[in-house]
Amino acid sequence: MTDLSVPPTLAVRIDHYSAVHVAARTAGRLAERSGLPGVLPDQAAVIASELGSNLAKHATDGVLYLQQLPTGGGLEVLAADRGPGMPELERCLADGFSTTGTLGAGLGAVRRIASHFSIRSGSAEGTLACARLCAPDQLPACDGGVGAVCLPADGEQESGDACTVIDTGDFRTAMVVDGLGHGAPAAEAAQTALRAFRRVPDAPLPDILTTVHRALRRTRGAAVGLLRLHEERGEYCGVGNIRVLALGPEGVHHRLTGRPGIAGLQMPTGGRVSDIPLGPATIAVLYTDGINHRWSQTPPLFTLRLPPPLLAASLAHGHRIPRDDATVLAATPRQRMP
Repeated sequence: MTDLSVPPTLAVRIDHYSAVHVAARTAGRLAERSGLPGVLPDQAAVIASELGSNLAKHATDGVLYLQQLPTGGGLEVLAADRGPGMPELERCLADGFSTTGTLGAGLGAVRRIASHFSIRSGSAEGTLACARLCAPDQLPACDGGVGAVCLPADGEQESGDACTVIDTGDFRTAMVVDGLGHGAPAAEAAQTALRAFRRVPDAPLPDILTTVHRALRRTRGAAVGLLRLHEERGEYCGVGNIRVLALGPEGVHHRLTGRPGIAGLQMPTGGRVSDIPLGPATIAVLYTDGINHRWSQTPPLFTLRLPPPLLAASLAHGHRIPRDDATVLAATPRQRMP
């Protein structure tokens, strides 16, 4: 069993070049806390500095999301902006290419240093990049089949949302939690739910939900969404306002939400499991109500064809509701990585 816990995300808005230095320092410290050895924390700082510098020079509304890897054992730096895109993306990734008269080491250096690097750019959608860094003996942790962003509401230090992914045998089980309200009490409920889930991650989904419900009785309660991914199908069981959908290259082909109720306070008896068919390029997306659900009505092809880490960053950056905690988790079955 592999526990792929997703800690809260640190967001650094790159609205001035001084923010690049803040991002670099933050990335280095986070890498140390993640247990990255040797020079890897310094390399994490370089990755954040180069991606942040690129945002400062070229982008509109740029932000870096810094977090421990959703798949454990390393650091992830996500960069997102709203334009103007990179029409010569492959040239921009080459060492020595520059449009501003600098040495042009930025994106090429990031790709060379990172254990995993992905980037997409569109003229109307901006640019999204994901750089993951982990120790040589933890390279499986750079699995690109899981992406997540978990942000607190504006003005809050703690997020009442939380999520985790656990691989057991040949299936992957994800949980997204939205603690009732905001701040520390909501965060306590969310973390209590995660601890309960980790005790029974391979149980049938209704049994997991019952276990979480009982654990939350001394808290303010939470909405809970549970998703289990097999090779060609998914199962969903939940209570409250956690939404799940299946996203393919041509559009959204399945949507579900939890049954009415609050885990820990009032929950329907008899958990109901819904099946979700998964095509060969399908990504399952779980998200809380801090992400505006209208994004899924007519998503552009650019969004539909993003890999999970970039999809999570895109939805958090483009569709987050600032007054609420916001979490989005995107995943494929563990056997099939895009």
